[in-house]
Amino acid sequence: MASEMSIEKKKGKLINDIISTLNYLKQRGVEYIPDGPGVRALFGGGGGVADEIRVASESPKEILKSTVKSTAHEKEEQQTPMVEPPKMTLEEAIKKLGDCKRCKLSNSRKNIVFGAGNPNATLMFVGEGPGRDEDEQGIPFVGRAGKLLDKIIEAIDLKRSDVYIANIVKCRPPQNRNPEPDEASACIPFLMDQIGAIKPKIIVTLGAVATQHLLGTKGSLGSVRGRFHPLGQMETLVMPTFHPAYLLRDPSKKREAWDDMKKVRDMYNQLKEGD
Repeated sequence: MASEMSIEKKKGKLINDIISTLNYLKQRGVEYIPDGPGVRALFGGGGGVADEIRVASESPKEILKSTVKSTAHEKEEQQTPMVEPPKMTLEEAIKKLGDCKRCKLSNSRKNIVFGAGNPNATLMFVGEGPGRDEDEQGIPFVGRAGKLLDKIIEAIDLKRSDVYIANIVKCRPPQNRNPEPDEASACIPFLMDQIGAIKPKIIVTLGAVATQHLLGTKGSLGSVRGRFHPLGQMETLVMPTFHPAYLLRDPSKKREAWDDMKKVRDMYNQLKEGD
């Protein structure tokens, strides 16, 4: 009996914590919570939420202004304390990651590729994982794809030192294969720590793998690229586009990628003007 009462008490606390978190999201202007490991990592696990992404117009206020909608059975009148998301610096995130051996990628890596760039960046880029050159140097996007990314950044009137660059996984997958689900799930919480520390206003996901894991989408890159998507409860907009390595293989897609980046440039300038 005592054990059953303890379980009920824990359930009650969990429900109150969930309601408190939802109230916090509502206050922050979040309307919709997409599924996916990246978003789930923000809430400490769990699932069971829809996996579509609500797409608004390209005004940051219009994308982020809506509120979380309650069901008819929720106690809207219940007042609970607002829960602030955990705060962590990049240095603390690096320390937390440590000499990571949370998945099998640690068996073949040479270096952990944590991320690099401006710790206060407004714009962040997220790829899928390190390649051979990145594994050798411990720095993201330093190979041929990295050189193209540098040119893309310069084309929107920024420098690499202005932005922050990271990946879904921080160790190189063998033969540059896509990260497997367990590898991504082990690593994404650290990406979310980085995002939480940097608080970028815009994230550009590079390629289908990064987009699917961060936003929880299951369709093709073409079904989501070219427009902004909200990221959970954070005041961050996500623009999916092509991975630079894909553009090297198929240069005909560079025009579409440039269209995406022009939208990023315009949003970046708009946000900077509002600061």
